[in-house]
Amino acid sequence: MMYPFLTLDDETEITHSELLPSGKVKVYIEKPDEKDCFHHMICYLPDYSIDDVYGFSNDEVDKYMNIVRSTAHLIMEFAEEGGFERASGL
Repeated sequence: MMYPFLTLDDETEITHSELLPSGKVKVYIEKPDEKDCFHHMICYLPDYSIDDVYGFSNDEVDKYMNIVRSTAHLIMEFAEEGGFERASGL
């Protein structure tokens, strides 16, 4: 299951998985695009490995990875608790 995490003002959506049996968390980033429909990429925490980049420039990948790095502690916590709503008690 993927949980919503963050929507940026450029309509980029960041979602994350639950804590996987491997101890990793899948972070999926996608942004709507008129021509290609969606640009996307996958990052795995805690090692920050990047996979399946489609449509993003190197600068965009760096930009989104900076966001993931700065919020990784929250993503990992929420993944362990079953998403933001469960972690926050909402």
